[in-house]
Amino acid sequence: MPQNNDPLIIAGVEYASRLLTGTGKYKDLEETRLATEAAGAEIVTVAIRRSNIGQDPSQPNLLDVLPPEKYTILPNTAGCYTAEDAVRTCRLARELLDGHKLVKLEVLGDQQTLYPDVTATLEAAETLVKDGFDVMVYTSDDPILARRLEEIGCCAVMPLAAPIGSGLGVQNPYNILTIVENAKVPILVDAGVGTASDAAFAMELGIDGVLMNTAIASAKNPVLMASAMKKAVEAGREAFKAGRIPRKRYASASSPIDGTFF
Repeated sequence: MPQNNDPLIIAGVEYASRLLTGTGKYKDLEETRLATEAAGAEIVTVAIRRSNIGQDPSQPNLLDVLPPEKYTILPNTAGCYTAEDAVRTCRLARELLDGHKLVKLEVLGDQQTLYPDVTATLEAAETLVKDGFDVMVYTSDDPILARRLEEIGCCAVMPLAAPIGSGLGVQNPYNILTIVENAKVPILVDAGVGTASDAAFAMELGIDGVLMNTAIASAKNPVLMASAMKKAVEAGREAFKAGRIPRKRYASASSPIDGTFF
């Protein structure tokens, strides 16, 4: 259970950390472990098609360094380009993880941009929800689509900030704001974050969390970047809750002259 009074709640479970991290692209499992610890992540995504979590007993097992007793494993459908493949992958993950229901759904539509195929995403989401999965869904930043995925029954909606791995940061903040303002489920930015300021800015929009992989794993010093992202997400959340001052065209004195002694 979280030790703070501002938990992130996903599928009825409370988490203290609002930073979710991926497990791909690191140089080895030890770096994966160290970066995950530095990020303070409690939910870690695992690409079922690319990571060994028991499919091959002869190879190193990711769960040896990120044990399910310590982390919530979030199987994802990275690399799937059809609804059928995504559903099949989630069902495989459920078997491998002894009935685990929480999954991250992504159905890609283009190999170059890795943009989501929203039609196939809707189809797969409907099937998975009916099959008893708790679905966190990667999607575009379309507010109407986000609402539809919520209506289907997804437990969290995860609009992209920018294309996967681009590092461009939040490209359409007003779209993200619209999604947040109308949502009744957690909204997490997924994909496109490049550095700590991107993560802080995203959190200041009022989102519930950030999921990232490339921004940490592909940094020159992944472990140090993981630490920076942890602080950025925390600072962004605090700034959102504190309420920023309005933007103004002209200066306003920090110490007004009214009521001064001379």
